Amino acid sequence: MYFKQFLHDDLGCSSYFVASRQSRDAVVVDPAYDIQPYLDLARERGYRIRLVIDTHLHADHLSGNRKLAAATGAEICLHESADVVFPFRRLRDGEEINLGTLLLRTVHTPGHRPEEISIELVNPPRSPETSMVLSGDTLFVGDVGRPDFGGAEGARQEYRSLQRLLTLPDYVEVFPSHFEGFCGKGMCGRPSTTIGFERRFNPVLQLSEADFLQMAAEVPARPLNMSAILDTNRGAADYGWVRASHEHDPEVRRIGVEALAAWLAAHDAMIVDVREPSEYASARIPDAVLIPQAELATRLDEIPRDRELLLVCAGGTRSLRAAQFLHAVGYERVTNLDGGTNGWLDHQRSAAAPA
Repeated sequence: MYFKQFLHDDLGCSSYFVASRQSRDAVVVDPAYDIQPYLDLARERGYRIRLVIDTHLHADHLSGNRKLAAATGAEICLHESADVVFPFRRLRDGEEINLGTLLLRTVHTPGHRPEEISIELVNPPRSPETSMVLSGDTLFVGDVGRPDFGGAEGARQEYRSLQRLLTLPDYVEVFPSHFEGFCGKGMCGRPSTTIGFERRFNPVLQLSEADFLQMAAEVPARPLNMSAILDTNRGAADYGWVRASHEHDPEVRRIGVEALAAWLAAHDAMIVDVREPSEYASARIPDAVLIPQAELATRLDEIPRDRELLLVCAGGTRSLRAAQFLHAVGYERVTNLDGGTNGWLDHQRSAAAPA
């Protein structure tokens, strides 16, 4: 077996290149949008990419599955329930794929997404037992995939899927699709782990089903541009430009909550609140317009390019990333509110308090 993990630091994601040294056939799992590293590796080592597998429809980054298939002639594989509008090989639970001397076993692990799968890797010349599992966004290092996208039923499915993975022996190595990011808030950052280590030390796996469901009810914010990314990964639209790099954009201006009143008085600004609707309903800065970060790329026609923009969220982190994205796609008059709505509320209370 040849096995290589690609770590995509800009996305907090991992992808995998697995090949049979005997047949020279290879599969790429959860490919990033930039497919050149896989093509370079295949050429340098003399492998033929036969299959491209996505463990699920990704909600926080664009998949390179169709680009890689077009470049290599590989077959795209997803779970049979995947809601996409392009042709693909429909994998069933328990289905086994032979890749030269290797065996890839499909395990349907719904919860994070309905079509989520994990892939057990078996290298029969070395052992008849599973030695590794590519766990997608089901099991992470120190955490599990967020199960809230599917509501209460998604959380119940996630719990059962995790229990199924825990039937694997302790020695089985676990390689997830994320090592940081929105899909699990407690990930430790290591790129891999083992079933045994997670069974013993992963705090989420210590929860009862009832406690797990209660935890899942605490819904975190949806990822930046999730709607556009999902539509693109489904093949229903093409928002390929959302991959524009915007991390640590030095051009985005920032102000603190104590300067907000004076700044608004000096600028004819549109205040864009990128929080979730429930957050916006509970408290907001006057005249702020709700455009959740998950919907930002699909609602750009509501955001003027010839006006000052002030991006706000709860504390200033989500809005900074949203502001950086807007700047990267051509909005030049963008400012972020450091401290966010919560900081503004605290400042208002302090100002109103008697001396």
